[in-house]
Amino acid sequence: MSGTDRRQAAGAAPDSGPGLAAVASAYQRFEPRAYLRNNYAPPRGDLSCPDGVGPWKLRCLAQTFATGEVSGRTLIDIGSGPTIYQLLSACAHFEDITMTDFLEVNRQELRLWLREEPGAFDWSVYSQHVCLIEGKGESWQEKERQLRARVKRILPIDVHRPQPLGTGGLAPLPADALVSAFCLEAVSPDLASFQRALDHITTLLRPGGHLLLIGALEESWYLAGEARLAVVPVREAEVREALVQSGYEVRDLRTYTMPAHLRTGVDDVKGIFFTWAQKKVGV
Repeated sequence: MSGTDRRQAAGAAPDSGPGLAAVASAYQRFEPRAYLRNNYAPPRGDLSCPDGVGPWKLRCLAQTFATGEVSGRTLIDIGSGPTIYQLLSACAHFEDITMTDFLEVNRQELRLWLREEPGAFDWSVYSQHVCLIEGKGESWQEKERQLRARVKRILPIDVHRPQPLGTGGLAPLPADALVSAFCLEAVSPDLASFQRALDHITTLLRPGGHLLLIGALEESWYLAGEARLAVVPVREAEVREALVQSGYEVRDLRTYTMPAHLRTGVDDVKGIFFTWAQKKVGV
């Protein structure tokens, strides 16, 4: 019995309701460029300080992919938002990458970068940093060319639906790996919704496949322009328990405490978590 089946048998709430409707409504005011400025331009986007949040996230991803265990043909990025940094290390290990987001404004932002269109957000500092820490002698231009070549599609997604990508069959399933950064906790009105959303995306992953999950710790809100968006505050132990409930073995779980100089008033985040989890076979 899956985690979803267990909770439905226990009388858990269905995957709809006023809480989810309010989340969807609030996100209609989401401004991608404001979000990018708040989180990926300095000071948080200053990658020159090794103790900063940006280098920490990139290091977690690079070190995990460097193990060689997280590889295959297909990868799905769950709730990409308007960002691509989370795939810079992944793209050397997967030839077919699907990016996804609930909002068309975010999918459009991704298209601007993938097509190298004027006005696209400049991720070159992130690409350069990843090349530096990976130490393969690759140029940042080569890194970006590879990522652009391997992203095959950008699709709508709703993690609160049992079939998050719908029934159109536009992405090859099940995927060999999933990546998701700052999505599930940011679109879930409560911990039960967070758990169900994790259950839903897990159906997209093959048994034995890998999930790399990055998220906010003990955050209740963040700003994206005019939008003030609610977040379900999660702790490290709750993230670990949710993964176990969804049928994963937790291979690695790291946390980062947001330093005072990076608490800039755009959210109330206390820290960040990174986890590498592997879907158990036969669960």
